[in-house]
Amino acid sequence: MMKEIPNAFLGHNDPPSQPELTEALGAAAPLWQEIVERISRDEHITGQEWNGVGTAKYGWTLRLLHGKRRIAYLSPCTGCFRVAFLLGDRAMKEVGKVPFPAPVRATIAAAPHYPEGTGIRLLVRSHADVPPVLKLAHIKAVS
Repeated sequence: MMKEIPNAFLGHNDPPSQPELTEALGAAAPLWQEIVERISRDEHITGQEWNGVGTAKYGWTLRLLHGKRRIAYLSPCTGCFRVAFLLGDRAMKEVGKVPFPAPVRATIAAAPHYPEGTGIRLLVRSHADVPPVLKLAHIKAVS
Protein backbone atom coordinates (compact mmCIF):
# COMPACT_ATOMS: atom_id res chain seq x y z
CA MET A 1 0.00 0.00 0.00
CA MET A 2 1.35 3.40 -0.97
CA LYS A 3 1.98 5.85 1.87
CA GLU A 4 -0.49 8.73 1.92
CA ILE A 5 0.86 12.18 1.11
CA PRO A 6 0.44 14.32 4.25
CA ASN A 7 -1.55 17.53 4.46
CA ALA A 8 0.75 20.52 3.93
CA PHE A 9 -0.54 22.25 7.06
CA LEU A 10 -0.15 19.60 9.76
CA GLY A 11 0.24 21.20 13.16
CA HIS A 12 -0.70 24.72 12.02
CA ASN A 13 -2.99 26.51 14.48
CA ASP A 14 -4.61 28.72 11.84
CA PRO A 15 -5.97 28.01 8.36
CA PRO A 16 -3.52 28.74 5.56
CA SER A 17 -3.40 32.21 4.05
CA GLN A 18 -3.72 32.46 0.27
CA PRO A 19 0.06 32.97 -0.16
CA GLU A 20 0.81 29.96 2.09
CA LEU A 21 -1.69 27.83 0.18
CA THR A 22 -0.26 28.86 -3.20
CA GLU A 23 3.29 28.14 -2.06
CA ALA A 24 2.40 24.70 -0.67
CA LEU A 25 0.43 23.66 -3.75
CA GLY A 26 3.13 24.83 -6.16
CA ALA A 27 2.29 23.82 -9.73
CA ALA A 28 -1.06 22.42 -8.51
CA ALA A 29 -2.27 25.86 -7.31
CA PRO A 30 -4.04 26.69 -10.61
CA LEU A 31 -5.78 23.30 -10.49
CA TRP A 32 -7.00 24.02 -6.94
CA GLN A 33 -8.31 27.39 -8.09
CA GLU A 34 -10.01 25.86 -11.14
CA ILE A 35 -11.74 23.17 -9.10
CA VAL A 36 -12.93 25.61 -6.43
CA GLU A 37 -14.22 28.06 -9.05
CA ARG A 38 -15.92 25.46 -11.24
CA ILE A 39 -17.58 23.55 -8.41
CA SER A 40 -18.65 26.86 -6.84
CA ARG A 41 -20.21 28.02 -10.10
CA ASP A 42 -21.63 24.78 -11.46
CA GLU A 43 -22.96 23.36 -8.18
CA HIS A 44 -24.14 26.68 -6.69
CA ILE A 45 -21.79 26.64 -3.72
CA THR A 46 -22.98 29.11 -1.09
CA GLY A 47 -19.97 29.00 1.21
CA GLN A 48 -16.44 27.88 1.87
CA GLU A 49 -15.05 27.05 5.29
CA TRP A 50 -11.67 25.90 6.49
CA ASN A 51 -11.84 23.05 9.00
CA GLY A 52 -8.89 22.25 11.22
CA VAL A 53 -10.15 19.71 13.73
CA GLY A 54 -7.16 17.58 14.74
CA THR A 55 -4.64 19.74 12.87
CA ALA A 56 -1.68 17.85 14.36
CA LYS A 57 -2.88 14.65 12.67
CA TYR A 58 -4.99 15.83 9.71
CA GLY A 59 -4.07 19.45 8.93
CA TRP A 60 -6.54 21.83 7.29
CA THR A 61 -9.35 21.10 4.82
CA LEU A 62 -11.46 23.50 2.77
CA ARG A 63 -15.14 22.54 2.70
CA LEU A 64 -17.32 23.64 -0.22
CA LEU A 65 -20.87 24.07 1.04
CA HIS A 66 -24.33 24.30 -0.48
CA GLY A 67 -26.27 25.65 2.46
CA LYS A 68 -25.23 23.38 5.32
CA ARG A 69 -24.55 20.48 2.94
CA ARG A 70 -20.89 19.62 2.36
CA ILE A 71 -20.30 18.98 -1.32
CA ALA A 72 -16.51 18.53 -1.40
CA TYR A 73 -13.50 18.63 0.91
CA LEU A 74 -10.16 19.89 -0.46
CA SER A 75 -6.98 19.05 1.46
CA PRO A 76 -3.76 20.80 0.40
CA CYS A 77 -0.56 18.76 0.22
CA THR A 78 2.89 19.75 -1.01
CA GLY A 79 2.69 19.99 -4.81
CA CYS A 80 -0.77 18.39 -5.05
CA PHE A 81 -4.05 18.08 -3.16
CA ARG A 82 -6.81 15.64 -2.29
CA VAL A 83 -10.50 16.13 -2.98
CA ALA A 84 -12.86 14.01 -0.91
CA PHE A 85 -16.56 13.24 -1.21
CA LEU A 86 -18.91 11.40 1.11
CA LEU A 87 -21.55 9.82 -1.13
CA GLY A 88 -24.78 8.14 -0.10
CA ASP A 89 -26.33 5.09 -1.76
CA ARG A 90 -28.24 7.08 -4.40
CA ALA A 91 -25.11 8.97 -5.42
CA MET A 92 -23.08 5.75 -5.56
CA LYS A 93 -25.63 4.26 -7.98
CA GLU A 94 -25.04 7.26 -10.25
CA VAL A 95 -21.25 6.93 -9.86
CA GLY A 96 -21.55 3.35 -11.14
CA LYS A 97 -23.05 4.63 -14.41
CA VAL A 98 -20.11 6.95 -15.23
CA PRO A 99 -17.21 5.68 -17.37
CA PHE A 100 -14.43 7.01 -15.12
CA PRO A 101 -10.78 6.27 -16.02
CA ALA A 102 -9.50 2.94 -14.66
CA PRO A 103 -7.45 4.45 -11.78
CA VAL A 104 -10.49 6.43 -10.60
CA ARG A 105 -12.71 3.34 -10.85
CA ALA A 106 -10.16 1.44 -8.74
CA THR A 107 -10.14 4.21 -6.12
CA ILE A 108 -13.94 4.19 -6.02
CA ALA A 109 -14.04 0.38 -5.70
CA ALA A 110 -11.58 0.51 -2.78
CA ALA A 111 -13.30 3.44 -1.03
CA PRO A 112 -14.25 2.84 2.59
CA HIS A 113 -17.90 2.59 3.54
CA TYR A 114 -19.19 4.47 6.58
CA PRO A 115 -22.70 4.68 8.07
CA GLU A 116 -23.11 8.10 6.42
CA GLY A 117 -21.85 7.00 2.99
CA THR A 118 -18.86 6.00 0.88
CA GLY A 119 -15.71 8.11 1.28
CA ILE A 120 -14.01 8.74 -2.07
CA ARG A 121 -10.69 10.61 -2.09
CA LEU A 122 -8.94 11.59 -5.31
CA LEU A 123 -5.43 13.01 -5.60
CA VAL A 124 -5.07 15.96 -7.99
CA ARG A 125 -1.64 16.47 -9.56
CA SER A 126 -2.44 17.34 -13.17
CA HIS A 127 -5.22 18.72 -15.33
CA ALA A 128 -6.22 15.15 -16.29
CA ASP A 129 -7.32 14.66 -12.66
CA VAL A 130 -9.84 17.53 -12.79
CA PRO A 131 -12.80 16.07 -14.82
CA PRO A 132 -13.47 13.13 -12.44
CA VAL A 133 -13.49 15.55 -9.49
CA LEU A 134 -16.00 17.81 -11.22
CA LYS A 135 -18.21 14.84 -12.14
CA LEU A 136 -18.23 13.52 -8.57
CA ALA A 137 -19.05 17.01 -7.26
CA HIS A 138 -22.00 17.18 -9.63
CA ILE A 139 -23.26 13.76 -8.58
CA LYS A 140 -22.97 14.74 -4.91
CA ALA A 141 -24.76 18.06 -5.49
CA VAL A 142 -27.76 16.57 -7.30
CA SER A 143 -28.13 13.45 -5.13
